[in-house]
Amino acid sequence: MNNKKENSLTPVRVLYATAGSAYGFGWDRMKKFFLDLFLITVIVGVVYIPLAMTRSLDGRGTVGGVILSIFGLAYWLLLLDPIDYGSAFVFLKAVRGDKFEVKDIFSPFENIERYLNVILAEILKSAIIGIGMFLLIVPGIIFACKLVFVKYLVLDRNMGAVEAVKESWNMTKGYAVDIFLIGLITIPLAIAGLICFVVGIIPVIMWVRCAFASMYYAVSKIGEEKAG
Repeated sequence: MNNKKENSLTPVRVLYATAGSAYGFGWDRMKKFFLDLFLITVIVGVVYIPLAMTRSLDGRGTVGGVILSIFGLAYWLLLLDPIDYGSAFVFLKAVRGDKFEVKDIFSPFENIERYLNVILAEILKSAIIGIGMFLLIVPGIIFACKLVFVKYLVLDRNMGAVEAVKESWNMTKGYAVDIFLIGLITIPLAIAGLICFVVGIIPVIMWVRCAFASMYYAVSKIGEEKAG
């Protein structure tokens, strides 16, 4: 595991708040911490299995189907989302060269306030994006780009749901196009990963998560420089 903060004298790629730079920087970080990030990605994938199993069961229109749907929603919101936020935070730590451990993906469960902030932030974010999707899809894509930093802000800066949504909206001003491009590039990467005997999708997921974390890191540094 990564047991110490990266030496500040270690030569690294210069990071800019652009899609290309985020992917380049993210690639370097993924290679540096490959085994740790690989394990984290596999753990998150395993946690998704029960949800996938419930969705594969055909119980529509039955009492059992309703119960499965309720279980799936609760499982997603109360377990998957916190772990997803925790894993995103670990990827951010890897990108910044901070000390981290695989078990840090469970950091949202450390105290009730942090746990509730994660759940409420995801509900609020999903509601906003859902409303945007209802309004002819395009607004939903825009909202998703504007709120992409929410999961980092809740854990990195210990923000509440509303505060994180507002901050992400402000931080992404001027960077929404590059954030959209990071997401768009995910499509051909995912196709390539699936073609590579399916298991190739795991490194792709790792790379994309490093790219988004790198974008947040770059924009955060710009904000800190302006504030200073």
